[in-house]
Amino acid sequence: MSQDGQDRPSVLRAARERTRAEITRQILDAARRHLATEGASGLSLRAIARELGASSSAVYRYVASRDELLTRLIVAAYDALSGAAETAEAAVARDDLAGRWSAVCGAVRGWALANPNEYALIYGTPVPGYIAPPATIAPAARVSSVLLGILADAAATRLTPAIAEDDVPPDGQKALAPARSIVEPEVPDALLQRGLMAWAALFGTVSFELFGQLHGIVGEQPGDREAFFAESVRRWAAQVGIAPGRTADGPASPDGNWSPPQAKTTATAQAVENSTSHTAKEASP
Repeated sequence: MSQDGQDRPSVLRAARERTRAEITRQILDAARRHLATEGASGLSLRAIARELGASSSAVYRYVASRDELLTRLIVAAYDALSGAAETAEAAVARDDLAGRWSAVCGAVRGWALANPNEYALIYGTPVPGYIAPPATIAPAARVSSVLLGILADAAATRLTPAIAEDDVPPDGQKALAPARSIVEPEVPDALLQRGLMAWAALFGTVSFELFGQLHGIVGEQPGDREAFFAESVRRWAAQVGIAPGRTADGPASPDGNWSPPQAKTTATAQAVENSTSHTAKEASP
């Protein structure tokens, strides 16, 4: 057989794979549009087929069921959110714990406001009848792994007395078992507890803003939501023990609290300001 004959099957296979990937992308894009109008529970492969001008049987060759479609959308949403958080966090100096935390929080909020339907799909009301398969676990864990990395670095520093002396009772330790199984043993239970509380508060605050629950509670003038969020981020960092200015090798003051170097404090404040400003731009029409 000639070299051309040997190469032809691989060329045709590559062409088929490109075609399949493109059609799958079109199906997912159409599904995202339907999320905005029908919600996750109203997704229909037949409706998507009609929009694309294809038969239902043709669409089923690429996506076997509504549940598979939901799974693909969920995985893609988690990956997009995680990518935004990871990129923002990686851009901050490793010893600026508060800056890293602020960058992640800003990225989560920014992505949620720019992609409200995808955020609602992964953090909103569960879709009736849908059970997320194991394929969603690893993508969902990517965002929390960023937090756990910050906690691990915080544990490697000198903890404030409030955290070092904070004991978690046995029942609380038992409740932390799943998280404890994937976090470094150097992270004390009290720090893990505080970190998870701050993480839950972050997503709760973002959800409140996205779903209209801050109306009448937080001002709606330009900058009000950003200011509220930036102050929340600062207080969550203080709760975890990584208040602005504290670094991995930062000095402690005589009273046991961390003394924030002015340069680091300014840098962290700038990180919060930048993340909220970026969010405002993304969310604007």
